[in-house]
Amino acid sequence: MRRFAAALVLAALGAALAGCAVGAGAPTYSADDGKTKICMMPKLVGIPYFNATERGATDAARELKVELDYNGPTEAAAVRQVEFIQQWVQLRCDAITVAGNDPDALAPALKEAQRSGIKTGSWDADVAKDARSFFVNQATFKAIGETMTDIMAAETKRKGKFLIVTGSLTAPNTNEWIAAMRKRVKERYPKMQIASVQPGEENLQKGIDVTKSYLSANPDTAGVFGITTVALPGVAEAVRQLGLKGKVAVTGLTDPVIAKPYVDEGVIKKAVLWNPEDLGYLAVFVAKKMLDGTMPTSGAFKAGRLGDVKMIAKDEVLLGPPLVFSKQDVGKYDF
Repeated sequence: MRRFAAALVLAALGAALAGCAVGAGAPTYSADDGKTKICMMPKLVGIPYFNATERGATDAARELKVELDYNGPTEAAAVRQVEFIQQWVQLRCDAITVAGNDPDALAPALKEAQRSGIKTGSWDADVAKDARSFFVNQATFKAIGETMTDIMAAETKRKGKFLIVTGSLTAPNTNEWIAAMRKRVKERYPKMQIASVQPGEENLQKGIDVTKSYLSANPDTAGVFGITTVALPGVAEAVRQLGLKGKVAVTGLTDPVIAKPYVDEGVIKKAVLWNPEDLGYLAVFVAKKMLDGTMPTSGAFKAGRLGDVKMIAKDEVLLGPPLVFSKQDVGKYDF
């Protein structure tokens, strides 16, 4: 039954990653219908994490009475994100906010949007600072990196060699997490070594294959981090298929619903995330406040159902601390 449940998770993810999201493709609204338009792009459409952020974004758009075009590529490719931004500039979105696959590759298109009078922002994964006004950060890079590292340290007696499976090697948020993880290891865990970082490219099967190949070639690996919502189930499935449950520790970042079969089976003991619906919700609130000219540069502001939200820099908004879930509470989350 456990393996059957895991297979269902893999099948669902595989279908999503194949691009089965409704609405993926060209922008869907009229350019001159008189409504305030916020255009919001994830790293890619069709995976459960970004489906959840879309739900939150849709809730906020409804409350704020703005039109939302939530859209993006079906693969984690910066070049495809650039194409969407260029289309949105032509269609005269009022605001564009993006989760960047590459902070610099998106900058020229976002700057062109700015020159056209469009407000620009980022969320989930930042872009070049001069290409946006505000970044909505789900949790501090330091907190996420340290939390994942501390979980792994506790499960491996603070020693051993470790693999990190990430998404794209250019994604700014995952690179910041990796930097925080390396710093934490250096400062707290001298017997731990991050031996390799491998890209899973937000592709479930690639994450499985990369992990299996690495563990076969490096049998002394103590643990594997999967630091995106697609990478971690790929890592867990690889460890399960190799029969290494309990021998190779697994942690990282993913949706509780996706992780649940592996948590229940004991492949994953603890993992990290935040509320992705709240992140999407907050990103739309910030975009609307940019348009209204009411975004603060310090202190806090009210964001609908989220209540008071803090500014942690003059151009950065913080959703909150990371969430750690385990077998005891994984079943209570619906994202």
